[in-house]
Amino acid sequence: MSAQGTPSMTAKTAGTPKATPKGAWTVTFLLFLFMVVNFADKIVVGLAGVPIMTDLKLEPEQFGLLGSSFFILFSISAIVVGFIVNKVPTRWVLLTLAVIWALAQFPMVGTVSFTTLLICRIVLGAGEGPAFSVAAHAIYKWFPDEKRTLPTAILSQGSAFGVILAVPALNWVIVNHSWHYAFGALGVAGLIWVCAWLTFGKEGPLEDTQALAATEPQIPYLQLLTSRTFLGCVIATFGAYWALSLGLTWFTPFIIKGLGFSQSQAGFVSILPWVFGATIVMITGWVSQVMMARGYTTRISRGVLGSVPLILGGLILATMPHVQGAGLQIALLVVGSGLCGAIYVVCPPMLGEFTPASQRGAVIAIYGALYTLSGIIAPMVMGTVIQRAGNMVDGYMTGFTINAVVMVGSGVIGLLLLWPNTEKARLTRGAAATQPAPLKGAVSPT
Repeated sequence: MSAQGTPSMTAKTAGTPKATPKGAWTVTFLLFLFMVVNFADKIVVGLAGVPIMTDLKLEPEQFGLLGSSFFILFSISAIVVGFIVNKVPTRWVLLTLAVIWALAQFPMVGTVSFTTLLICRIVLGAGEGPAFSVAAHAIYKWFPDEKRTLPTAILSQGSAFGVILAVPALNWVIVNHSWHYAFGALGVAGLIWVCAWLTFGKEGPLEDTQALAATEPQIPYLQLLTSRTFLGCVIATFGAYWALSLGLTWFTPFIIKGLGFSQSQAGFVSILPWVFGATIVMITGWVSQVMMARGYTTRISRGVLGSVPLILGGLILATMPHVQGAGLQIALLVVGSGLCGAIYVVCPPMLGEFTPASQRGAVIAIYGALYTLSGIIAPMVMGTVIQRAGNMVDGYMTGFTINAVVMVGSGVIGLLLLWPNTEKARLTRGAAATQPAPLKGAVSPT
């Protein structure tokens, strides 16, 4: 074994790598904007959390339920649409999802009850559940395996930039007008993206999943979904998404009610974890691709690279209740939660590495559906802990400690299970062994 690790038999070493088709980066940019709108939609409830709780007279447990409601149909929708994109072009699926997002925002422009807000968030979650997995599946039709990590990182960056760009703008609307109009602005942004995608969005030319389904060996879904790398990706990203869903729902209320900042100040502070997380995502994507080019196995360049920052982030977050000062607590929260971003960059390419292209949309969608279940649990846990604590600050600190434990545990499990290179060899051998032998004299498909 060399100092760099066991060389990976990727497409780069096995033969001439495929060229990236013209238009790939245009579609990547549009899907980046797709994720920008996606996460702006997610963050608005947390950003407007204090005005919403004040206007609707909500208790912490009710607000926690509101945050969790977004994820009630999130996973179910992700799985259903994941199988649909194995048969239907991603161009039209992405368009439909964006239309649903836009329409779900407009009812909040007028006077709204807690029930109406709850229902609209459930509908929005159903529309956004498949978003990342479908977008990743669409991008992988434009890039060969050895070139997928960087575009996946750019796609993941959409989440960070969705918050970085939306928070100051939406916070200005909330402070100077009303939280109601913030929702309306997001509906308009969604419709603008729909028009851009209708004009420039295209289906990738590298893969025809319907044709591939008839020619490439299929692997039973049970084997794919019980493989250790799939399970490792789900568990590791579950812990990362626990932190993310708390950030979406509870970070701004913590800044205002827990640390005493104003709504205007909180708008600036709230973007800090996303700025740091965006940096981590891009560094991870670049480093992973460089490591693969230098011969590292995907076990190292994807599995280890994604799970170790998750463990470190949890350990950093665990120190937060034991330090004094708002500035230091915010710094630890920013760094600890921001390190989670690495796992989002490496898991979809790892799953695509050993999943047949004609099954990839469903597998990535099921992965997303399972790890985002933490989005249902985490906001409600935090709300319950805050409401039952002796004081609000103690409740927040207990909630962040629970978050730290989840992150460390999921990161360690991910580190043990993520072996995509050996997974690929094992599953491919199994699929080949189950294929019927060709008839003598038969012509192979071309």
